Amino acid sequence: MSVTTFLWFDTEAEQAAERYVELVPNSRIVDTVRGPDGSAFVLTLDLDGHSVTLMNGGPGRPHTEAASLQVGVDTQEQIDRLWDGLIEGGGKPGECGWLTDPWGLSWQVVPSALPELLGDPARAGAVGAALRSMGKLDIAALRAAGESA
Repeated sequence: MSVTTFLWFDTEAEQAAERYVELVPNSRIVDTVRGPDGSAFVLTLDLDGHSVTLMNGGPGRPHTEAASLQVGVDTQEQIDRLWDGLIEGGGKPGECGWLTDPWGLSWQVVPSALPELLGDPARAGAVGAALRSMGKLDIAALRAAGESA
């Protein structure tokens, strides 16, 4: 048995797949099934060990924020690179580390230090307030908020 995230696109699955594997380290397009006209129909990705399938299924099935891909990162440089790369070309920043890429898929770019910062009851309120004021997360600012509590 295996579990795979499956994402429906109108016609842009191949463009999205190429961007995703470019931005997420240790990722690759595993397989591409093409239709009779040569365009990509179904693409299978390995995003740093997470299996994702993208399909060009046509219009009428837009992505929503009800489902997102969450990426945990260790450094501000990784946050900046991933966030900026996913916004590029028409994506939109959201709140609290969320964004929508140019194809309408929601992502969360989250520092691995966040559970620790929110896990201390004495600091969680201040860290949470700082978090809610941000779009792209700033690790140093979150740490500073925790230290000022």
